[in-house]
Amino acid sequence: MRPAFVSALCELAAEDERIWLLCGDLGYSALEPFRDTFPARYVNAGVAEQNMTGLAAGLALSGKVPFTYSIANFPTLRALEQIRDDVCYHDCNVKIVSVGAGFSYGAQGYTHHGVEDIAIMRALPEMVVVSPGDPVEARLATRAIAKHDGPCYLRLGKSGETTIHKSDPDFAIGRAIVLAEGTDVTLIATGAVLKDTVEAADKLRAEGIGARVLSMHTVSPLDVAAVRAAASETGAIVTIEEHNVVGGLGSAVADVLAEMGGPRPKLRKVGVPARRYHEIGSQKYMRGLLLGDIAQIAREACARGSR
Repeated sequence: MRPAFVSALCELAAEDERIWLLCGDLGYSALEPFRDTFPARYVNAGVAEQNMTGLAAGLALSGKVPFTYSIANFPTLRALEQIRDDVCYHDCNVKIVSVGAGFSYGAQGYTHHGVEDIAIMRALPEMVVVSPGDPVEARLATRAIAKHDGPCYLRLGKSGETTIHKSDPDFAIGRAIVLAEGTDVTLIATGAVLKDTVEAADKLRAEGIGARVLSMHTVSPLDVAAVRAAASETGAIVTIEEHNVVGGLGSAVADVLAEMGGPRPKLRKVGVPARRYHEIGSQKYMRGLLLGDIAQIAREACARGSR
């Protein structure tokens, strides 16, 4: 996803001289294309993400379109007060980008695991939260948030994510992408677990279970219509995210279901358990350990019935 983001940002910067990139002393071997092509619009703020965010707010108030960039928790949690007070309170046109969502930096431990960021960012006023599922969505999301007038958060994997889309889907902020249809269960994924979700749906389909697959690349604003359709047209809903089960995609979907009248489908949330953990390891290992078997969870949701 990271190369797709950098490539798209360079294209955008060539089209729009208002676009700046600010980083927190990282991105080496990744951000050089922007730095070398647009040196006057590139700032390495050092390991000072709060200052970086304040600078971005000032640039936005001066008519620029700044993108801030750092690893997982650092441009979000470390700079949360500045995002809340400088960016959101003033409705600044700042685009916050984190690389290494979820367990992308799994071997570096909890300090580098981005597993609460969606919950925190979607709680902020007017903040658009986008978590693309593959490099194609990452490229389209970069263009979409650049066009959006207001604060945005773009949550990226690191690199090497599998490309799911064979061609560009119809991408719009706040509108889910349907990858497969089905009436037994709906699998709703956000972020790079889209690949695992598609594979789980394939397993279910081979067993005669019709699995609808939605890429919910935007968690805020959520595609409420897509969730309501899944609730009325399929027997169960399973949300999948490389994020804490509290406050993320699963909670957003649960809010929609809670406000619906009449019978509602069974909901299961696949994500990081809401507990303290000390495990470290590769992203694949951490997903298997903490997220579990998506297909099996969907089977159980279907077997229990929905109404």
